[in-house]
Amino acid sequence: MRSSLLRRLGLTAALAFVLTVFGLAPSAGAADPAPAALTFSADSATVTPGGTVNLSMTLTNNRTYDIWFVHQTIDPTWLTTQRPDLKYGFTGCGLATAAGSTPCSGTGPANLGGNYGATIPPGQSRTVTLTLQVAADSGCNGNIGFYSYYYAEFSDSGNSSGGPVYTPETRVVCA
Repeated sequence: MRSSLLRRLGLTAALAFVLTVFGLAPSAGAADPAPAALTFSADSATVTPGGTVNLSMTLTNNRTYDIWFVHQTIDPTWLTTQRPDLKYGFTGCGLATAAGSTPCSGTGPANLGGNYGATIPPGQSRTVTLTLQVAADSGCNGNIGFYSYYYAEFSDSGNSSGGPVYTPETRVVCA
């Protein structure tokens, strides 16, 4: 019985070795990318009171099926809400297209899902840019940061969710 077990283990090890040598075994270090990925960028690291900064969010479809539906929220970080002297608001929203930027079609910064436009095919991305206006009488030396959660549904009835995803923090600098 014991020699039979050792023989089976030996055969299993030999088969695993052959599969690895010929590249047929799955790689332990290879991980599939997230089905959908949300990234942020800002066109400026600082902004003075009275100025604006553009926050861009890019949603990338890493699956082999179309993204049919996206729900995304964006909210200020806890530290941002603790600065009552910071005064800011979103004054614009645009979807990047091949023909240039078009106004967003969703309900604004609280719910950005509809703003990504039509179906997102595999391997493609959509970018939505929010314009953040800092009030002229805003306090100085504070960071303005946001976080986001998203949910995406695919044409194969699969779904993906992620978050929190954080924006680059923008510092309000006194002029």
